[in-house]
Amino acid sequence: MFPIYDDVPTKKFPLITVALIVLNSIVYLYQISLGERFAEFIYSMGLLPFEITHHIDLLPSGPSPIYLTIFSSMFMHGSIVHLLGNMLFLWIFGNNVEDYLGRKKFVIFYLFCGMIAALTQIFINPDSKVPMVGASGAIAGVLGAYLLLYPRAKVTTVIIFGFFIRLIKIPAVVVLGFWIIYQFLYGISSLAARTGEGGVAWFAHIGGFICGVILIKLFKTFLE
Repeated sequence: MFPIYDDVPTKKFPLITVALIVLNSIVYLYQISLGERFAEFIYSMGLLPFEITHHIDLLPSGPSPIYLTIFSSMFMHGSIVHLLGNMLFLWIFGNNVEDYLGRKKFVIFYLFCGMIAALTQIFINPDSKVPMVGASGAIAGVLGAYLLLYPRAKVTTVIIFGFFIRLIKIPAVVVLGFWIIYQFLYGISSLAARTGEGGVAWFAHIGGFICGVILIKLFKTFLE
């Protein structure tokens, strides 16, 4: 199930959403320009839970203070598929959340959800030395906000079942509800299988999503 677009119009051009997509893309282009140093850049600027919990900067050295990797990691990706998938979700759902919050609040909301997502994964796996990269934690916060704001919106989705491929309009509550349940199931299974040392940061997605659901109304009402 792959969402393509929704039916909720925006009142203003989603400048911040577009800027985030462009910024993430530029960072990835820079990453691949490094060639053999691609992995070194991931380890130096990506988020390693071990570094945060032990207050130490492992080689290769990263930013100072090392806690800045919580934010730098949000704009890095491990592959072109990783980047395109995240940017697709940001484009579909981010523009409406930005429209609701306004540009300045949306920037703060996005970064805050990304931070909470990172801290959630660190809490679950504090000794991991595998770098976390990607915008998915922050975007998960956007998804949570969208679910609360537009649960009845229709999301045009590609359904693939074997040779059966079809475009279907599905309520956002179903699309995003399925998404978060998927994260929970795989997150729990990763704990049971003790596979939390690598792969997808499932609990970052869960933490970001819950943060988005809880805080979207508060950001709109109280943050000025």
